Amino acid sequence: MQRTSFRGFFRSGFRTGLVLPAAALASVMLGTAASAAVPADVSHGVPAGARTPSARGCAIVYFDLGETLVHTAADSGISYLPGAAAYLRTLRERHIEVGLITNVPSSWGKTDAERAAALKKEVDGAWKGPVPFAWEDFGDRILTPRTEAERKPAPALWKRAKAAAHGCRLVYEGETAKETYVAASLGYVAYRVGRPFLPAYLPVRVVECLAYGSRRGA
Repeated sequence: MQRTSFRGFFRSGFRTGLVLPAAALASVMLGTAASAAVPADVSHGVPAGARTPSARGCAIVYFDLGETLVHTAADSGISYLPGAAAYLRTLRERHIEVGLITNVPSSWGKTDAERAAALKKEVDGAWKGPVPFAWEDFGDRILTPRTEAERKPAPALWKRAKAAAHGCRLVYEGETAKETYVAASLGYVAYRVGRPFLPAYLPVRVVECLAYGSRRGA
């Protein structure tokens, strides 16, 4: 994600788009094929908000921003990509935390909070969508480079997110193969968006199955 442009299921030479560490691969295969990753006392008919945190486990879904969640048009206007707003809304309803791992100039601030504020100003100033971008969903989980050396695909931002995960399973969704491979090499379940004939984003049901196998730290 750069200032001038916001212009990433199983691993099989990019034919699918999901890049998984071995442990996560086993978890998703069990969860999707036989629901074995879902505790027996969790009812699929119960709203997510009614489930206990211990039943849900925890997962944090990190995204790139440009051409993953938002698109910059030829007139420099910015809006959600198709399906992005609905996907974020569903994650919110299921109490799954989200974050951003995105490149901005390190000169935008000395802290993540300062750089995030500058990013919000840039995006909101060019926003053309019918509803505003859901910044409130991301909280303080907007990670940006402290130096130019930390810019993706350098691993620094993913490592910082992992250090703050407290045992939650981590997902990364982005539009470039290079970034999804780096994320996967660090233990993330990485999903490359924008692939033909595949879901626009990693299905929420898969994220939930991953969460059941996590262990939130004390």
